[in-house]
Amino acid sequence: MSFCGLPSGPLGPGTRAAILGVPFDCGLHPDRIGSREGPAAVRRASRWLRRFPATGSEDAARGVIDAGDVALVPGRPVQAFPAIEEAAARLHAAGVVPIGIGGDGAISLPLLRAAARFHPGLCVIHVDAHTDAYLVDPEEPLNPATQFSHAASEGILDAERSWHVGTRGFTYEAGVIARTEALGYRVVTTANLVARGFAQTAAEIRETIGDRPAYLCWDMDIFDPSVAPGVCTPAWGGLSAREGIELLHALRGPRYVAMDFNTVSPPHDVAEAAAQLCGHMILEAVSLLDRNAR
Repeated sequence: MSFCGLPSGPLGPGTRAAILGVPFDCGLHPDRIGSREGPAAVRRASRWLRRFPATGSEDAARGVIDAGDVALVPGRPVQAFPAIEEAAARLHAAGVVPIGIGGDGAISLPLLRAAARFHPGLCVIHVDAHTDAYLVDPEEPLNPATQFSHAASEGILDAERSWHVGTRGFTYEAGVIARTEALGYRVVTTANLVARGFAQTAAEIRETIGDRPAYLCWDMDIFDPSVAPGVCTPAWGGLSAREGIELLHALRGPRYVAMDFNTVSPPHDVAEAAAQLCGHMILEAVSLLDRNAR
């Protein structure tokens, strides 16, 4: 089953973006393993989606194909990450924007590595309840809490022009925001996001990034568990579905060269709620690519 009934490869002259399933999780969480099934769940739930906006007449997913899943073995990042990177790199080489579906948040690292190979000066907009820039454990360096620590240390993105938006709740490590800022990132908590407003925050992001290449990383736990229960690490006090859509609309403007949507965990989902919402957000995000087509 393809995402939202999209055609499945090959890439053509009119292809501007491609869905890329990344059925991987590190398998390290003590009791919420299952996001490796996320791509299949999002595709399955997308059967309820429709591609024509109520306020428009053009197919929201025009020029988008479903490129299938990366062939990998979950729980083995050393072997899986190069496969993920190469699959995304092939799309970049063809001038196509990869839209990854995870999988846990760790998938962002190989996808970022691929984007950086083709787009120097890459800036990230990471929408997530967690910064995922925690201390790296030398004994277990690759996990879904450290991908942005690695990205900063590897220099594959411009950390000083990159943003973590939506941080909230409690963490297993002290000083998370201070550490993230020490790496160069800009952090906007959920409380600050709501207080300042989506439009003001998005304007600051656009001004900071300018015309540099941008990567949108959208973790589904930005939403409150009441609307997206099936995620890897739920955190209460998140956005409603309407607020999440409003925030995504506000983020129009940067030159997006890659995206990923992650952490849908089907074993913990209720009535496909998180999977359906993730699919809807992907359709909404495709409209952000309009600038690239101009």
